[in-house]
Amino acid sequence: MPLEATIIIVDNSEYMRNGDYPPDRFRAQSDAVTTLFQTKVDSNPENTVGFMTMAGKGPEVLVTNTKEVGSILGAIHEAQDMLGGAANIPNAIEKALLALKHRSNKNLRQRVVVFVGSPLEDHAADEKFMIKLAKRLKKNNVAVDFIAFGDGIEEGERSILKTFVDNVTSNDNCHYLAIPPGAHLLSDMILSSPILAGDRGIPEEAMGDAGAPGAGASAFEFGVDPSLDPELAMALRMSMEEEQARQAAAAQAAAQASGGPSTSAPSASAPQTSAPAASAAQPAAASTAVAADEDEEDEDAMLARALAMSQGQDVEMAEEESEEDEIKRAIESGAKGNNQQK
Repeated sequence: MPLEATIIIVDNSEYMRNGDYPPDRFRAQSDAVTTLFQTKVDSNPENTVGFMTMAGKGPEVLVTNTKEVGSILGAIHEAQDMLGGAANIPNAIEKALLALKHRSNKNLRQRVVVFVGSPLEDHAADEKFMIKLAKRLKKNNVAVDFIAFGDGIEEGERSILKTFVDNVTSNDNCHYLAIPPGAHLLSDMILSSPILAGDRGIPEEAMGDAGAPGAGASAFEFGVDPSLDPELAMALRMSMEEEQARQAAAAQAAAQASGGPSTSAPSASAPQTSAPAASAAQPAAASTAVAADEDEEDEDAMLARALAMSQGQDVEMAEEESEEDEIKRAIESGAKGNNQQK
């Protein structure tokens, strides 16, 4: 697990009052901050997390690096009363870098996580300035993650924040995550993204593209995070494999049953099939059909046994009951036949 000191920078600009992320942008962002803090602290007992804003009257460090969740929750509540103004991303990153230099444990690697939910303005919209800042941070071994949502998601292929991450990253230690509006939660999208993959001990390639629309928790196979519930994920995978095998067997049996001689009428110029050959083909087709029926009966029996075992029933009792039912049906059919003859 990474050994890091992290500063979380939140966007507390006027845009955080918008309700395109439930219940509104700031409270959705606050839940994501709590998730980030808890995941970072739980991943390593020496990790610490700080908290600061970048709008209002200006960027301000509300909590220096700490392990106390109460301090972070108090800072979030304080930041909610400071909504307004425009976000100043470069200045906020500069102050975060200064706070990280005064961390108590110098062995902790430095990381800054920036939430951006408003349009880029001033120096933040200057790509050359941002690239220069990114290279200076890389020289100081500072990793930066950008989480863009709402108006922070730049349209088109050219993204200044993505370019910033590309220039500051070293051995893929920085990430850019764009989260479009939707029914999903910011906290869930971040939890299932590569940003927290290392803290959760999961390979980044297994996290999927969490920034894609409709991704997040559903980005996992079957919609289940294997790190949270491995038994359920394994059961779902086995169930899917069994269903695929059953469908393949049924398709093969159907193909064998329809694999007899062609039913198309012979042309006038074609030689007629001899009687012995035709009679030889009929037993072959019949045996194929019988084999297919036996395969289907075997599959039905296997499914019945599996169902009985899953319900805690005795398989032998189920088989005995099925034999008794067959005998009853035979007696009833015989009685009906006698009545009809009379």
